[in-house]
Amino acid sequence: MTEKYDLHSHSNISDGVLSPTDLVRRAHEHGVTSLALTDHDTTAGLAEAKAASEATGIRLISGIELSASWQNKTLHIIGLGIDPQYPPLLNAIRDLQVIRFERAEKIAAKLEKKRIPGALAAVMTSAGNSMITRTHFADFLVSQFHVSNQQEAFDRYLAKGKPAYVATVWADMALAVDWITQSGGVAVLAHPLRYKLTPNVMKRLLPAFKDAGGQGIEVITGRCNADEIKLAAYYANIYDLAGSVGSDFHSPVNPWVELGRLQPLPEHIKPVWELFG
Repeated sequence: MTEKYDLHSHSNISDGVLSPTDLVRRAHEHGVTSLALTDHDTTAGLAEAKAASEATGIRLISGIELSASWQNKTLHIIGLGIDPQYPPLLNAIRDLQVIRFERAEKIAAKLEKKRIPGALAAVMTSAGNSMITRTHFADFLVSQFHVSNQQEAFDRYLAKGKPAYVATVWADMALAVDWITQSGGVAVLAHPLRYKLTPNVMKRLLPAFKDAGGQGIEVITGRCNADEIKLAAYYANIYDLAGSVGSDFHSPVNPWVELGRLQPLPEHIKPVWELFG
């Protein structure tokens, strides 16, 4: 059987739409043989996803997507093959939950100033026991008819420079990488081109990431084109990083991003899955 990896996906435990069970089932339907559930700053969905993977025959790779800060920039670090019960990682997740709730309070306060009340209570209800994300606020703005879709919510209110944007200091990148590696996982820089960093900044970031223990970089994402693949592969080669592939799937509604619908990893790139067996 041909192996098909998707090493970046989200369930409704963070800002995805599907439950961990339904996410695994959909991945199986789309031919994925190895799936990583990488919810934002939480591992709460892994046990359910593991049970679903055993029922479908998919290989589940325990993962997480940690929010991190480096030189006043926000990055996302994927952890693959982690131990979800590693105590320092659990402590870090609790701290990140506090940061996320404090950010939610500030976003709601900014929306209140724009005469959009009730946001905090609404997102707390919609998130339930899940991690509160900006997507929950986007959905709230859509539900109250302030915008017509999630993208407009970000464009008008939630993106950097917009009225309800809140700058957030996350965990230091080196710490985030250490939590992953010390738990037995492989640290991967998620969607490296999405940060819109200049080549000179990338020349500082990637050595710092490697020095911290980072081992991989996403070369293939759910929305990449040929030029982006070429550039990400260049960074992987220059800095001797393994290449990862991940759709960053959130919802079946988005026709452009689907589980397992990924370009092949370039042949000259070492696959990240060779690092965790």
